[in-house]
Amino acid sequence: MCGIVGAIRANHNVVDFLTDGLKRLEYRGYDSSGIAVNMDGKIKRVRRVGRVQLMEDAAREKGVFGHIGIGHTRWATHGGVTEPNAHPHISGGMIAVVHNGIIENFEAERERLKALGYTFESQTDTEVIAHSVNHEYTQNGGKLFEAVRAATARFHGAYAIAVMAQDKPEEMVVARMGCPLLVALGDQETFIASDVSAVIAFTRRIAYLEDGDIAVLSANGIDKLIDKTGAETQRKVKVSELSLASLELGPYSHFMQKEIHEQPRAIADTAEVFLDGGFEPENFGANAREVFDDIHSIKILACGTSYYAALTAKYWLESIAKIPTDVEIASEYRYRDVIADPKQLIITISQSGETLDTMEALKYAKSLGHKHSLSICNVMESALPRESELVLYTRAGAEIGVASTKAFTTQLVVLFGLAVTLGKQRGLVSAEKAREYVEELRQLPGSIQHVLNLEPQIAAWAQKFAKKNSALFLGRGIHFPIALEGALKLKEITYIHAEAYPAGELKHGPLALVDENMPVVVIAPNDGLLDKVKANMQEVGARGGELFVFADLDSNFNATDGVHVIRAPRHVGVLSPIVHTIPVQLLSYHAALARGTDVDKPRNLAKSVTVE
Repeated sequence: MCGIVGAIRANHNVVDFLTDGLKRLEYRGYDSSGIAVNMDGKIKRVRRVGRVQLMEDAAREKGVFGHIGIGHTRWATHGGVTEPNAHPHISGGMIAVVHNGIIENFEAERERLKALGYTFESQTDTEVIAHSVNHEYTQNGGKLFEAVRAATARFHGAYAIAVMAQDKPEEMVVARMGCPLLVALGDQETFIASDVSAVIAFTRRIAYLEDGDIAVLSANGIDKLIDKTGAETQRKVKVSELSLASLELGPYSHFMQKEIHEQPRAIADTAEVFLDGGFEPENFGANAREVFDDIHSIKILACGTSYYAALTAKYWLESIAKIPTDVEIASEYRYRDVIADPKQLIITISQSGETLDTMEALKYAKSLGHKHSLSICNVMESALPRESELVLYTRAGAEIGVASTKAFTTQLVVLFGLAVTLGKQRGLVSAEKAREYVEELRQLPGSIQHVLNLEPQIAAWAQKFAKKNSALFLGRGIHFPIALEGALKLKEITYIHAEAYPAGELKHGPLALVDENMPVVVIAPNDGLLDKVKANMQEVGARGGELFVFADLDSNFNATDGVHVIRAPRHVGVLSPIVHTIPVQLLSYHAALARGTDVDKPRNLAKSVTVE
């Protein structure tokens, strides 16, 4: 959620990187920002509530300059949205700290430090880190690495921190436990960041820190690194494939719009592994064939949009592979008594690969005795794949908009591929049927483009939503999760209250909400449930509800008073949920435009949820 940056640059001002990096992390969500720079032997700090640009303007006005510095975008968890609560936090003018995460025992630590004479200026848990490091630093005679090591040993919770000392203008210490942090290596300059988008304009050489790592950095790179056991080690340096162009808007007005329109390419790229190599277990890992032979059921753990992808996958896995599949919200699973099953495959889904609840749910499952795990995520070298036995990455490219679009549809592609792979290995999908599925995947980007071409019609619909306070989404069968996703998208970026229900549940409560002021969005493909959906629509129409129907060309719908119809391509069979996702994305996007909300950065939401 928060974003961290830092740099040691032997020959350049760090302020340029700090402000640029923080702007590239804005998509993670934030309410304030700040930087601290060692300037002429003193720590110079600039903080502001609001956009990073406000903080940057203040830093330029003050002439802040230096060769070592740290920066932060804050998402309030402890304490309100105020400048004193913004990072970096400084202790005694000596130690400056930025922090992502939550220190769970901060109240006890706060009281301990108060008893030692430290004064607190904020309500945050992070100030505890600054004072604790300062105390250890003073006690040990100015050894920053040892001070951070001793301080972090007292903390319970998740954190990624960067620390610098006033009297050490060429050294920075970083530590990670449960929150993402990377080190990027340049020419006589070293950078840190929460994710690679912050550093890609400066270097592509990346080392990803592991949980428990503490490292000493200089302009020459990583001078020392210990792992969670205290042993000195090294982290492999890899060259990032992320392109700078993928982080720019180009001709689009918003990243969400750009990412919606990138879906034909993203889906084609993600499907390529199945188009070229077929539905083979080895796509998921070298030992996947043995793993798949050793399982008799599946449990999928995910949060938010990824949870709806998992619900969709349940239909595919049970109908194609005939394998029992449960789906749970990760944040719920990790706090309940679970009956462990070593023969059950645990699948975790996360766009970032760093979603804390999903990560902790996987660790919990493994601690109970689940021995097989598979992760699906969009970010190479993120934490979730490193914790999993098997992995297949989506190839969506960087997704900046808070409301997920192409990450969701590419997750569906991978999950469909998994279902066919398991079905084939279990003898339920013939070679001929597998070829049919390959052809359906091959044609999918074209079907998506067909829907994108309907954008003007969908935008006209969206105008009708601008003044509404609520909306209802209906779907049946495998399209019910798409209705859920549509409702989530609408509420995320328009702030319109939206709910989704299986259409067959109308009589069990939702029908009471229907009147002439309630727009009802219906996902109505030409599948075996179409007649049932039409009957449910009649119930809505009889009560004055206004229907907005996303149908197929061959669904035989006619627009009438109170019934608006947009037709996608002819029914594309088993991949229909992916096609029908696109119109609900476009509807939400254009409704948000009509309401004048911040499409890419909706209020109170963050892209990467790395705290509870």
